[in-house]
Amino acid sequence: MTHWQDYLLDKNPEQHTVSGNLQIKTNIYSPQLQNTRDILVYLPPSYDWPEMSQRRYPVLYMQDGQNLFDAATSYAGEWQVDETIETLSAEYGPDAEFIVVGIPNNEQRQQEYNPFDHPRFGKGRGNDYLRFIVETVKPEIDHQFRTLPDRANTGIAGSSMGGLISLYGYFHRADVFGYTAVFSPALWAGMPRIQEFINGLSYIPGKIYLDVGTNEGSRRKTNMSISYLMYHARQVVESLVNKGYSLGDDLLYFEEDGGAHSEADWARRFPDALNFLLRLG
Repeated sequence: MTHWQDYLLDKNPEQHTVSGNLQIKTNIYSPQLQNTRDILVYLPPSYDWPEMSQRRYPVLYMQDGQNLFDAATSYAGEWQVDETIETLSAEYGPDAEFIVVGIPNNEQRQQEYNPFDHPRFGKGRGNDYLRFIVETVKPEIDHQFRTLPDRANTGIAGSSMGGLISLYGYFHRADVFGYTAVFSPALWAGMPRIQEFINGLSYIPGKIYLDVGTNEGSRRKTNMSISYLMYHARQVVESLVNKGYSLGDDLLYFEEDGGAHSEADWARRFPDALNFLLRLG
């Protein structure tokens, strides 16, 4: 059985862009998905301070984990999640800190991040993937690290297809997740079923951040002046407001002028999402 270890152990640090304390456990098996993957855990600056040895931290579970911390493993640049948390910590102190669990994707990304069957991607395995997070990953994290395991202190986040499963996961596992950050969600892959699913639920207390850039997605599919990504995002936001969520209170929707569909764009918007979810400033 593998153990948690320093991510940069046996690596040349100069070839990587990791800041702070990043841990890794390799080849974690998922009985729900019948596959294995490494799991990354970022521990905030105060985690190892002697005076904070009894402190417990909120946890954010994020999809596409290989893109979050290290440009060397990212498809096209990293989110700079580690640098962002360290900046917030320096500005606001330990109250702005939390643990981030990065769950890398694999060759089944389109199926694992979609709870619905899709004519191009095949059978959706989103429910199994969420069970992997809730039944396998979360118990390991709560056992190994000083977490606040309750719903109010547990969030889920992702972009594109990772945004789709994060939004769905917030509602589908409302017993576990109390907030979500949804960046440029690929709602088209789940439409109209994701909206029908949300419409069929009662209001669930929590916090939702959702965004999209004006320069991502085709406009031809809507025959409108906005892209289909923005069109679907607005549809979902309307559903959320009708359900009882209040813009600026427990729901923040942001359309970034000129924003595109890339890690650099999500990295730029990540601090604003955290400011809203953590009520900083």
